Amino acid sequence: MKRSTLVNILFLAPCVFAFIMNIIIPFGFGLYYSMTDWNGVKTSANFVGMRNFAGLFSSPDFIYSFLITIFYTAINIVLVNAVSFALSLIVTSKFRFRNFLRAGFFIPYLIGGIVLGYIWQFILNNAIVAIGNSLSIGFLKSSLLGKPNTVIWIMSLVNTWQYSGYIMLIYVAAIQGIPASLMEAAEVDGAGYFSRTFKILVPMMANAFTISLFLTLTTSFKQFDMNFTLTNGGPATRFMDTPIKASQLLAMNIFNTATANRMAEAQAKAVVLFVALVLVALFQVAYNKKKEVEL
Repeated sequence: MKRSTLVNILFLAPCVFAFIMNIIIPFGFGLYYSMTDWNGVKTSANFVGMRNFAGLFSSPDFIYSFLITIFYTAINIVLVNAVSFALSLIVTSKFRFRNFLRAGFFIPYLIGGIVLGYIWQFILNNAIVAIGNSLSIGFLKSSLLGKPNTVIWIMSLVNTWQYSGYIMLIYVAAIQGIPASLMEAAEVDGAGYFSRTFKILVPMMANAFTISLFLTLTTSFKQFDMNFTLTNGGPATRFMDTPIKASQLLAMNIFNTATANRMAEAQAKAVVLFVALVLVALFQVAYNKKKEVEL
C-alpha cells in the first residue's frame, strides 16, 4: 500500500511541480503586482494597496471594454451554439455527404486566430466593399468593420464561422450516444421531427449543452488574437464623453495598458477579468447542472 502511494506521488510530482511553477506562483506574483505601482521597467515597486482597482471603475475606457466584452460574449453564446447544434443535426442525419460536410465545417477551427483575422479583414475591407460598390448596395459600400454599430456583430459572425465546427463535434458525440431505437420508437408513435428534436434529443443532450456553453463563454470572454488582427480595437467612438476604441475587448484593453508601461494597472485589470470570468462560469455551470437534474 505504501509503495503504491509512493509510486502515485512520483507520477504526480512532475505535473504538480509544473502547475505550481506555471500557474500558482505567477498568479501570486500577479496579485502582488496589481497592488503596486510597477511599470515593467523599474526594478522595485511601491505597494499602493487597492488604488489600481479603485481607478478602474472610473475609467470610461475600461468600463466600455468590460461592457462590450459581456455583450460580445452573449452574442457568441447564442450564435455559436445555435449554429453548432443545427450543423450537428445535419451531419448526423441520413444526408449522403454528411461525413464530407463534417470535415468541412470543422476546418475553419484549424485556422489560427491571427491568420483568421487578416483573412476576414481583407474580405470585409476589400472584397465585400468592392461587391457593394459594383452592385450599388449602400450599406456595403464602406467596410462594416469601420462602423461602431456593426463591428461587434461582425466580430461575432467571424468567431461563429471559426468556432462552430468545434462545438459541433461535442453535439455530434452527444447525439451519437443517444440510442437510435429511442428516436425510432418516437417516430413510430407519430412524433414529428421537431417534437423528437426538442422533446427527446435536446433533454438527453443536457451534458453537451453545459460543456459547450462553458467553452463558448470562456473563449469569448478571453478573446484577443482575432480582435487584434481583425479590428485592432477600432473604429473610434465616444463613451461617457470620452473617445475610445469601439471594438476593444477586455483582453486587448489589458494588452494595450501593459504595452503603455502601466504594468500594475494592466495586472489589476487582469485580476478583475479573472474574477469576473470565474464567477460567471461557476454560475453558468451550476445553473446548467441544475437544469440537467430537472430534465
